[in-house]
Amino acid sequence: MYIPAHFAAEPDAIHTLLARPAASNLVTMTSQGLLATLLPFIFDPSVGEHGALLGHVARNNTQWPEPAIGESLVIVQGADAYISPSWYASKAEHGRVVPTWNYSTAHVYGNLIVHDDPAWLGSLVRRLTDLHESGSERPWAVDDAPERFIAGQLRAIVGVELLITRIEAKTKLSQNRPDADIDGVVAGLGTRGHAESAADVQRARLKE
Repeated sequence: MYIPAHFAAEPDAIHTLLARPAASNLVTMTSQGLLATLLPFIFDPSVGEHGALLGHVARNNTQWPEPAIGESLVIVQGADAYISPSWYASKAEHGRVVPTWNYSTAHVYGNLIVHDDPAWLGSLVRRLTDLHESGSERPWAVDDAPERFIAGQLRAIVGVELLITRIEAKTKLSQNRPDADIDGVVAGLGTRGHAESAADVQRARLKE
C-alpha cells in the first residue's frame, strides 16, 4: 500500500479501525488463483503477537477448502467520502485545488486457520452477535433461538481465523490541508450527511 508519511495510521487508529463493526474482504491465494469473500470479522488483540481476525464462511463456500498459499489478506475499510474542492477556503485564494477522496483502510496480512469445531463456532457467533447487537434497544442473542436450530445453523458454517503477521494502514483524512480547508471539509461532509467521515477528519486533526 502507498502510504505518504502524513497519512500513516497511528496505532490507536488502527485498533479502532479493526474493532469497528463492519464486513471486510478476505483474500487468499490458492492453486485456483485469487479467491475473495466479504464477511464480518471480530478483532481479538489477545491472540498471538499482533492479534487475530475471527469470522466464518458458509460451508458451501469454495474458498475455505482451498489451502492458502503464503499469507492471506483481509482488507478492512473505514468510512470514505468524496471531497469537493469547493469546500476549501484556498479555492477562493488561489484556485489551485482539485477533488480527492478521504478514507481509512488497513491491509491485514496473516496466516489463515480454518476451524471446523462447533464449540469454537458457537463462541464466535455469540461474540459477533453481541458486538453488532450492542447498540440495539432490545438486543437479540443467539440463545434466544431454539438450541437445535442453532446447532443446525452452526453445521452450515466454517470458522476462519487470520493470525495477524503485519498490518499496513492508511488514514487519508485531509491532514495535508491547511486548517481553513479542513474546516470546510468537516462542514461539507456534514452537509452531505457523512457524519462518520467528518468525525474521522476531526479526530485526525486533533492528532496533528
